[in-house]
Amino acid sequence: MAIALSKPAVDLGIVIRDSEASLAFYRDLLGFRFEATIAMPIGSGVMHRLWCGDSLIKLVRFDEVPTASAPPGGIAGGTGFRYLTIHAANLAEVMAECKAAGVTIVTPPREIRPGVTIGMVEDPDGNVVEFVDYGTPT
Repeated sequence: MAIALSKPAVDLGIVIRDSEASLAFYRDLLGFRFEATIAMPIGSGVMHRLWCGDSLIKLVRFDEVPTASAPPGGIAGGTGFRYLTIHAANLAEVMAECKAAGVTIVTPPREIRPGVTIGMVEDPDGNVVEFVDYGTPT
């Protein structure tokens, strides 16, 4: 059986420690479109809903912040969901703005194969966000 997609994107929930820092990163720096902040339907806390293209990014801030974190070490530091990839036609500009804002750069922009450039940063909780640019089609 194959899934019958009803939306051409995925939604991603990210449990965060600091709403202000995460909104400054995802909304203000990266420019994700803010939809709303709503009460969490499970547990106590809030969900900040932001859009990245057709994908919904749900930043979840529980009233009682979990003490456990994902293992450190970037994408090779453990199993499970390790990074988020965003396709960016202006990768160099995005990486420069992240650097200027004091964001931790995990991988500076570099070509990984002909015509494909990546760069990686950490969000305020240490989650890796990858930007990829496939170049301009010829």
